[in-house]
Amino acid sequence: MSNVVLLAICALCGLMTMFADTSRADSPLSGTMKTIDGKDVDLGTYQGKVVLIVNVASRCGATPQYSGLQGLYEKYKDKGFVVLGFPANDFGAQEPGSDEQIKEFCSTKYAVSFPMFSKIAVKGPEKAALYKVLTETADPSGEVGWNFEKFLIGKDGKIAGRFKTRVSPDDAELVSAIEAALAK
Repeated sequence: MSNVVLLAICALCGLMTMFADTSRADSPLSGTMKTIDGKDVDLGTYQGKVVLIVNVASRCGATPQYSGLQGLYEKYKDKGFVVLGFPANDFGAQEPGSDEQIKEFCSTKYAVSFPMFSKIAVKGPEKAALYKVLTETADPSGEVGWNFEKFLIGKDGKIAGRFKTRVSPDDAELVSAIEAALAK
């Protein structure tokens, strides 16, 4: 094979890698986040699953949704579903605790066993990259309005639905969307 052909193949491979990396940067399931225990997790490990991403808070009127989220997780986890909880203190200072305090609260009060992550910002100038992608690419796009807003990610890594705080985990609309995403 000539050097020109080898150079052309290498250039093409480089372009393909560049485009692949660009599309991954726009996926909610890209990048690394810290768990509530401080361990780095590549969100790409959830690719191929149906994922419900929720910004949570311990002192909110919607905090009892933890029970429903845990119920969804238990019901569908063996079918490829996972809930990812992201504590945030962006609304009414309703998540003031440390990661350790949040973990203790969630495990003792609601027996949460789905993955929980370190506290982040979900709006404003300090917004985590994950939430930047979620709020810019969801339909409808826009800032998170309150605690316990939910983003459903399909097996393909794309946003399959966005559900406001008022949509409880056992709401027929949300359950139907999860079941449809799992069936794909």
